[in-house]
Amino acid sequence: MDSDLRCAAVVALGEPGRSDDWRDRADAGHSLAGFADMQEAVEPLLGLVLDPGDTFVTRRTAEGLLRRRDKAGLTIIASALAVANDNHADWIHTAVLDVFSIFSADLDEALRLCEELSGDADSRVAAGARRLHQSLAEIDPVLRPS
Repeated sequence: MDSDLRCAAVVALGEPGRSDDWRDRADAGHSLAGFADMQEAVEPLLGLVLDPGDTFVTRRTAEGLLRRRDKAGLTIIASALAVANDNHADWIHTAVLDVFSIFSADLDEALRLCEELSGDADSRVAAGARRLHQSLAEIDPVLRPS
């Protein structure tokens, strides 16, 4: 997709991300997760992961970011975890379990990326990556290679 179109999509999704309706914010967070690799999407996504009005928004946005199974999504989750209160951290952890408790290969890659992010120059990302790594390390996935 053209970068101008991607920017326009991020801007358009920002509107429901600021809605008073939790359903709109949850949908926006889940959809914006697809653009996590764009700098313009990072702040809105962080705001939705740490949504002050409804933890369903937190869970839905975190799940979308984690389902990317890439560095961009994990970086935003790590940054949010570094400053999340206990309630938000619990819902992020729930999303982590939902996404990474099935396939060991997905879990192994997430652990590897978190180790890499633990050395990030941004101390917030590094601290959150260590916290995320601890959460991931407690998971015993259902399916492992034979």
